Amino acid sequence: MNRDAEATRRRLLRAATDEFAAYGIAGARVDRIAAAAASNKAQIYHYFGSKDGLFDAVFDAMCRETLDAVPIDAADLPGYAGRLFDSYQERPWVQRLAAWYRLERAGTGTLLPIVLESNAHKIEAVAGAQRDGLLPDRFSAPELLGLVLHLSGFWSSHTPELDARLADDTAARRRQVVVDAVAALVAAS
Repeated sequence: MNRDAEATRRRLLRAATDEFAAYGIAGARVDRIAAAAASNKAQIYHYFGSKDGLFDAVFDAMCRETLDAVPIDAADLPGYAGRLFDSYQERPWVQRLAAWYRLERAGTGTLLPIVLESNAHKIEAVAGAQRDGLLPDRFSAPELLGLVLHLSGFWSSHTPELDARLADDTAARRRQVVVDAVAALVAAS
């Protein structure tokens, strides 16, 4: 792929990230994405096949960025959760895209390879740490990973009414809550 084509593809992915984070899959409009990327709808279909294909490419890129930036450390799940929290603070669209993905793709049978691979790797890391006695086994490895992931994204998942009660919490305090909650979760029983 030549540089111009790659630059166009990157602009489309950036514009699509913003669009999907704001409107979800169903609400996103390819004409807005094309305009924001200084491109056209034909390019979207050329590079990604469909709006769903474009969303999948955005989600894949987001997952890969997160995996590269925040590799799992099963021996230090509280630290891992804190680093995930940090990455969500730096890239707030990640939690929005994940929410849209859960809402609009649940039950469709569409499973993204990057998510399957990532989960398998992390589950094996947790299971290995459990076998080595570094983590408790009161939860299965997938359950424990799910709890850690949800706790790291806790602050983006509650209602505005609860958020109003927690509005005075600083980012540092919110991060500490995540780290402490995961530490309590993995403490020896």
